[in-house]
Amino acid sequence: MIHQEIKRKLISIVSPENFQDSPVERLSYSFDSSPDMQAMPDAVISPRNTKEVSEIVKICNEHKIPIVPRGSGTNLCGGTCPVEGGIVMLFKHMNKILELDEENLTITVQPGVLTLDIITAVEDKGLFYPPDPGSMKISTIGGNINENSGGLRGLKYGVTRDYVIGLEVVMPNGDIVRTGGKLAKDVAGYDLTSLMVGSEGTLGIITEATLKLVPKPESKKTMLALYHDLEAAARSVSKIIASKIIPATLEFLDQPTLQVVEDYVKIGLPVDAKAVLLIEQDGPPAVAQRDIEKITAICQQEGAFSVEVAKTEEEATALTTARRWALSALARLKPTTILEDATVPRSEVANMVRAIGEIAEKYNLLICTFGHAGDGNLHPTCPTDARNREEMERVHKAFAEIFEKAVELGGTITGEHGVGIAKAPYLELKLGKAGIAVMKAIKQALDPNNIMNPGKIFAKNDKPKLVIHK
Repeated sequence: MIHQEIKRKLISIVSPENFQDSPVERLSYSFDSSPDMQAMPDAVISPRNTKEVSEIVKICNEHKIPIVPRGSGTNLCGGTCPVEGGIVMLFKHMNKILELDEENLTITVQPGVLTLDIITAVEDKGLFYPPDPGSMKISTIGGNINENSGGLRGLKYGVTRDYVIGLEVVMPNGDIVRTGGKLAKDVAGYDLTSLMVGSEGTLGIITEATLKLVPKPESKKTMLALYHDLEAAARSVSKIIASKIIPATLEFLDQPTLQVVEDYVKIGLPVDAKAVLLIEQDGPPAVAQRDIEKITAICQQEGAFSVEVAKTEEEATALTTARRWALSALARLKPTTILEDATVPRSEVANMVRAIGEIAEKYNLLICTFGHAGDGNLHPTCPTDARNREEMERVHKAFAEIFEKAVELGGTITGEHGVGIAKAPYLELKLGKAGIAVMKAIKQALDPNNIMNPGKIFAKNDKPKLVIHK
């Protein structure tokens, strides 16, 4: 627990109503959206501005008290689970859009702003912020930046990192640093902005972000292609890209996922298909129409038994919404749902999906697979029950093999969910010992007292497990 004198100092910074250490408040922030991971913090604090964040960090650094920056807790890697106790820092007061600069095509925001609010605000001005994680209705931009979140539009537009051009960051010693800015070019020194994006709160606390915007696409076309086998769908993905067409969205669902989603949304999805590609293209109307016609022809040539283009905006929205609801649909099956991500070159998507199926059979598990086929980022998802420890052992072994297979195929252990606790035991598969050593050296140099979200990224255990601090 936090010493009473330190507690008084923290309360003097944020005021009593913004410091909570009751069992109920601590329990509320002891977990995130990652299953089977929980640890009690010692307190929860809600600063109102950057100055307060800096003052809090200075006290915590002096007394070596861990700090876990937290958005909405939608991350899926245990990234905001306070495994070493300490303070969970919330940004409910720092939730404002500070500036929408139409001349420089930027928006400057505080970390607590909801992602969807940013998207809506800029689209009202005819502009576009492309990153669209599945949790965008409730996730905050600070969390998106910490995890370098992706989304359905990542194939054409990239991920969060591609749109963060400036940051205000409170460093582990309390110093306030500004990186980047409203610039199309900036090569002054190390790229500290990119270093902070995706660092999962282990190097500093983001208190402000400047994001790049692009013009809003003029139109959009949406289509669904159905296949009797995975290979035909995978060939279509490769052929589309090889034809120099980059769709805005190119999503994949396997048959088990499709069946569960249709049972949930009931919009007439074809549950007899072995594989489905959901494809969107945007841009000037003539270009979007031309591309969707070319994509349709490619899908038919590669063996799609049905290709349908949405006739109305309502039909298009229903299709994309069905894909976004995949996790919610799967979560209905069992008490615990483990959604992972493994990324391979797009040419290896069929091999990866096939391997996932074989691994699921080996361990007697149901693993449904969906994801971003266009960039090879797949989401194998296992409905299970955390109370069944024997089954959970099989689940962990299955996912370890899935990550090993992804790396073997030239891929990586995570494309957009981050490392956190869940992937820490597998990071060396991707980076090797030398890569891990470089990352640890950066962490040690910036955060020698290891107060910033400790226990994340670097493995301490053979596998993730439930940890509770009382």
